[in-house]
Amino acid sequence: MPELLPDRAAPPAEATVPGDHLGLVWRALTPDDADQVYALVERCEDVDQPTMRTGRSRVVEILARPSTGMKADSLGGFDTTGELRAAAFVHSPLGDETHARVFIAASVDPSWRGRGIGRALLTWQDDRARQILATLDPSLPGRIAAYVDERLEDRRRLYAAAGFSPKRTFREMRRPLTEEPEATKVPEGYEIRQWTPELDEAVRLAHNEAFRDHWGSQPVDEDTWAAREHELEPAWSVVAVHVESGTIAGYALTARHEHQWEALGHSEGYTELLGVLREHRGTGVARALLSSVLGALYRDGIEVAALDVDMENPSGAHQFYERMGYRPGAARILYTIEV
Repeated sequence: MPELLPDRAAPPAEATVPGDHLGLVWRALTPDDADQVYALVERCEDVDQPTMRTGRSRVVEILARPSTGMKADSLGGFDTTGELRAAAFVHSPLGDETHARVFIAASVDPSWRGRGIGRALLTWQDDRARQILATLDPSLPGRIAAYVDERLEDRRRLYAAAGFSPKRTFREMRRPLTEEPEATKVPEGYEIRQWTPELDEAVRLAHNEAFRDHWGSQPVDEDTWAAREHELEPAWSVVAVHVESGTIAGYALTARHEHQWEALGHSEGYTELLGVLREHRGTGVARALLSSVLGALYRDGIEVAALDVDMENPSGAHQFYERMGYRPGAARILYTIEV
């Protein structure tokens, strides 16, 4: 009989908290720590220059995860003045069906790096991830995962030394909007409509269906989906409707991440999700959706359109985006331990 996930995960009885010799006092983080966590993240990102910067609303959402029913944990390290110098997070998304996944992320204040704090936090994260995996569906394969910017070689070496392997590369692509984009004709039998809150639940269900055959994708539950809406820009988000059936054929949801614009040096609309249901692929719906987004961004005076793409996607999505005028840029690599 094959081993079940709790056996393969081999969770320790206790997660190893970083030692006192590192000079920090450790405790779980709460929503009351949001200002300190965001300040730490900003200090780190000013040095690391990640492909995607973190907004304060994202920090608030992360700290609230346990109250949503998500299996999540955190650990913060405070110096003698009470300043947060390191933070680590572990969470398992709700609703996973084909893989039991646990994601990890951490930040160490640049002035406190080089002391072994990152390695100690990764040990704690690995322990907690295995403990969480042991509570999930025992019949599923397990995965501990972390996103690492391609250019952060020290971070990549840290994960490799801990047994993680690069699994997938997600590359950002951008298109300048210096000239009005050429409009694409909507294919016969379809309509492109503006996203509205009334359509949102149907879009969520369509997304779960459209991404069912994408590597690593799992269904998105209602609460997780709703958390994405705070930066969604309705004016830049569209839905393709199949006229005869009245059902959603595809969607393109674009966000306004204004907290990133100063660091980027330009205004930008970031298409977070673009999907077409299987029965409507090859019709030109994806091109019509993205063309509509580009036109809306240009009319609003936005300087750049952006998105990211799984470079190993067998559909050749990155080639489609190149034909739409996007050019490849920086990338994040998904490192995993398969359990």
